[in-house]
Amino acid sequence: MLEKPPHPDANLTSGPQLRVALDRIGQIVLDGLRHGHFRCAISSGIGKSNRRDLVIEAGKSHKFTIPEEELPR
Repeated sequence: MLEKPPHPDANLTSGPQLRVALDRIGQIVLDGLRHGHFRCAISSGIGKSNRRDLVIEAGKSHKFTIPEEELPR
């Protein structure tokens, strides 16, 4: 099994929701490339308490709510 290389932004301080979302995006891209074709849409907005709502649509939807303090500076 291939070992996953560290994410390029792994040294940045970020919270768990952001890391999970970035890992999910990476997995969707890799799965699509292995399959041969794929379609993916990513959208974001600012919700309550300045939280970022991130939605990844690729076959099914994945929603992440990322608190502002989890964002890298």
